[in-house]
Amino acid sequence: MIRVLLADDQALVRSGFRLILERDDEIEVIGEAEHGDQAVKLARELQPDVVLMDVRMPGTDGIAATRRLADDPTFTGRVLMLTTFDLDEYVYEAVRAGASGFLLKDVHPADLLHAVRLVHRGEALLAPSLTRRLLEEFVARPRTGDPGATPFAELTERELEVTRAVARGLSNAEIGEELFLSQATIKTHVTRVLTKLNLRDRVQIVVAAYESGLVQPGATR
Repeated sequence: MIRVLLADDQALVRSGFRLILERDDEIEVIGEAEHGDQAVKLARELQPDVVLMDVRMPGTDGIAATRRLADDPTFTGRVLMLTTFDLDEYVYEAVRAGASGFLLKDVHPADLLHAVRLVHRGEALLAPSLTRRLLEEFVARPRTGDPGATPFAELTERELEVTRAVARGLSNAEIGEELFLSQATIKTHVTRVLTKLNLRDRVQIVVAAYESGLVQPGATR
């Protein structure tokens, strides 16, 4: 079972998501939170596999709650952010805080179930309608850092190629086609990159690559 905690200040939204999720025999909603503080408390107590976290909640918002969970070594689950807004800088800040991805609240039910499964498997999820515009607007700002002076210097040339491809939003299958490697090999490289850079998932690779200047907006390779 995939154990899910819902965090949203609107009861109607929580009920709607619960109804969708519990139609799946392999997903169980184990709790609901109305604000960030409660979400953190319940996440620590219940240890869900996935927390569906609203970005904007009264008091402690979803960003602060996500950051607290990401910094808590006792919490091993993942956070999937939910937002109403198509372009929202708060979403980017949430990803920086440790979220494994984000979706718009008007997501199709099938896509919501798919997103929960992806995040549970340790993959990252960035809604296609948001990814490129959000990253280019909020991540791709002038950087003074030298990529060679960052932990990226520890990566092999092949790992750097894979990192750049991940940062461009390519799937393992697409990376494999581009680099003429099997998906299993790509998965191994991604795992090594995560370990060497001490990152949580692919979303964190994307952010680190853009912030360090390793990848520039609009790059095709």
